[in-house]
Amino acid sequence: MSSRFFGAILVFIRSFLFLGVFLFAGCASVNDPNPRDPWEPMNRKIFSVNDSVDKAVVKPVAVAYKDYTPEVVQKGINNFFGNLRDVWSAINSALQLKGGDTVDGTMRVVVNSTVGVLGLIDVATPLKIKKHKEDFGKTLGHWGVPTGPYLVLPFFGPSDLRDASGFVFDIKFNPTSQSIKKVAVRNTLYGINAIDTRKGYLGLEDSLDAIALDRYSFVRDAYLQRRLYEIYDGNPPDQENDDEK
Repeated sequence: MSSRFFGAILVFIRSFLFLGVFLFAGCASVNDPNPRDPWEPMNRKIFSVNDSVDKAVVKPVAVAYKDYTPEVVQKGINNFFGNLRDVWSAINSALQLKGGDTVDGTMRVVVNSTVGVLGLIDVATPLKIKKHKEDFGKTLGHWGVPTGPYLVLPFFGPSDLRDASGFVFDIKFNPTSQSIKKVAVRNTLYGINAIDTRKGYLGLEDSLDAIALDRYSFVRDAYLQRRLYEIYDGNPPDQENDDEK
């Protein structure tokens, strides 16, 4: 996939988040809507398009990447992007005033960026330096910003209004965006990261089809449950109500 393709995807996402969602939301209605998913008709359409694009383009590329790229190269790529994610996780840990997690994240980046040769080798994990996954959506949730309606993003999949807003910051201020100014190189890295991430989900489709009568509802409910667990750092309330995150 060309860097222009991924650049176009990112531009479309930004436009969708700031304009499209509000235009489509007024037209979305169902007879018995899930209270967390008032935009279900729109979301289902985007889910269907995402699924079609994945089957036609993304999944075949991910399969080829898995089958024909040497395993050591795949591991190095995964570690490299994992190290970049650790940078952003450490920043968001600091924004959430999580001192210990901030120290862990910073130590991981320092160790893997130096001893681990720019993050290509994960040295921090064998040293038992904990990895914490944080993003700006979690930071917004930490400070009490409501979840908002469930939202399926073009290409990127399940989200909600808060996480979609945070996702804009994740893209804009992540280390790749900040350190690499050449658009072609940056978008190529985004594309490689996307394929590497998609590779990690290969094989799950058969299991999902086997256990889910409605794939859309299953993915939505699984996302919302997992995200609630993450926002509360593994200790969610018994039941999320309108006054909670």
